[in-house]
Amino acid sequence: MGEVYRAIDTNLKRAIAIKVLPTSVAADAERLARFQREAEVLASLNHPHIAAIYGLEDADGVKALVLELVEGPTLADRIAQGPIPLDEAIPIARQMAEAVEAAHEQGIIHRDLKPANIKLRSDGTVKVLDFGLAKALDPGPASIDGSQSPTITSPAMTRMGVIMGTAAYMSPEQARGKTVDKRSDIWAFGCVLYEMLTGRRAFEGEDISDTLANVLKIDPNWQALPAEVPAAIRALLRRCLDKDRRTRVADISTALFVFDEAADLREAVQGPAEAQRYVRREVPRWRRVVPAAGALIVGGAIVGGAVWWSMRTAPPAVVRTAIATTESTALVTAGGERDVAITPDGSRIVYRGTNQLLVRVLNQIEPDVLGGLGAARNPFISSDGQWIGFADGQTLKKVAITGGPPGTIAPADGQLRGAAWGPDGTIIFATDFLETGLQRVSSAGGEPTVLTKPDRERGENDHLWPELLPGGRAVLFTIYPTTGGPGSAQVAALDLKTGASKVLVRGGSHAHYVPTGHLVYGVAGTLRAVPFDLERLEPIGTPAPVLEGVWTTPLGAANFAVAANGSLG
Repeated sequence: MGEVYRAIDTNLKRAIAIKVLPTSVAADAERLARFQREAEVLASLNHPHIAAIYGLEDADGVKALVLELVEGPTLADRIAQGPIPLDEAIPIARQMAEAVEAAHEQGIIHRDLKPANIKLRSDGTVKVLDFGLAKALDPGPASIDGSQSPTITSPAMTRMGVIMGTAAYMSPEQARGKTVDKRSDIWAFGCVLYEMLTGRRAFEGEDISDTLANVLKIDPNWQALPAEVPAAIRALLRRCLDKDRRTRVADISTALFVFDEAADLREAVQGPAEAQRYVRREVPRWRRVVPAAGALIVGGAIVGGAVWWSMRTAPPAVVRTAIATTESTALVTAGGERDVAITPDGSRIVYRGTNQLLVRVLNQIEPDVLGGLGAARNPFISSDGQWIGFADGQTLKKVAITGGPPGTIAPADGQLRGAAWGPDGTIIFATDFLETGLQRVSSAGGEPTVLTKPDRERGENDHLWPELLPGGRAVLFTIYPTTGGPGSAQVAALDLKTGASKVLVRGGSHAHYVPTGHLVYGVAGTLRAVPFDLERLEPIGTPAPVLEGVWTTPLGAANFAVAANGSLG
């Protein structure tokens, strides 16, 4: 798109880059117009990860862009040395995404995002270059128009207006010559991230035609991704490279959110020094509540939300949200407790703060604060979504979800370790008192009755984390062992009519039933799902991983919850 020279600004005594049009096209009106547009686009962008423009000069009929000189290799040079380790690739991808986000916010799409247009400075700063093919976002309907696609710079295709860009990074709509929008940049971003992690292009071919055909017809080799790439980043790549742009990631901020979650998870597992290598950023809170991909994922002190892990075939209504980790509305968690709950319709999150409960409507920014509740913790929701149950010390209490004075339900014989509020107004709960397991009490108040007791002869230390199954006939719970820790826990079901219990899953804990007909439960830091027969109360298929890297407490209590509508958080 031009010839670039290293130069010296003799007035300011600094190195700069000068970009001019090749002599062969310097008089071409269309190329001159695009050159002018590049200057105007760069002038409208002021971002630390976008190379700056200093001026547009015209000397003796030669137009030149005066640009920031970015020292260092291109990302293409770095990839040529082999795949980039995850801890090096994510900071590069993050800065690239921030640059793209800044352009999109100004209504600009790059249209030629590729490793050769990304420079890596020695101090770790990433700069996105070459907005020569950028265009303003066009809200109009897609139509066939060859001028909408960026130009392939190839000796075989030198005529302007055929297809513009680099074939290996073109979105399917670009390859077809259709109108492009910011989702085309997101596709290219996915291509670049895939190439960084694997050392190979997502779409390759012997020539341009083969490459474009592969873009349109085949999927990348997902097996080529290194084993250490987290499930969330794998999911991000798949959604960035979705050929149907209607279901592709719609906003680059989704990638930034996933990178934040990866950093949070690594900090929880490996410590802040290791997580810092992901180069996390602070984001204004209003920017964190945007459409993206899911309900809420919370693990201990890990907060934020955003990957939908549903097994339903119908596309879910998706919301991304985040909970502040500081200030008065911060999430407070404690080992061995469950401090997050979701209303049955999936519209609200209830979580524990400092001596208060907070209710967050997913499409709102600020939560409602329910104060005056004592040392409120371990919230759980009534089946109609109108009440919040909670523990205040060793007393079970309730409060309307809209707020008001709390009411006492019953005393407990220990610290609460899970509770489920059934449609008939009964509450099944568990405590850390080892002489009792599951207990039942009316939400209107009264004396609890004991439903189960741990069997020491069978290696049972306690019964925890009850979850009612649909219809209220039975309740799931976790059998915590006397020896072996969480890895030896078991998921069991208690028939509330007969009083008989049975083990469903060995080595699992904290089970929930979802309306797809699956049990979702934790195993050694992974959420798994297995088809489940409600009539026979038993698994009927092979378990499959749903989400990796789930943080659990020593008691095996992963801070996740499932709404009645199937939202998993």
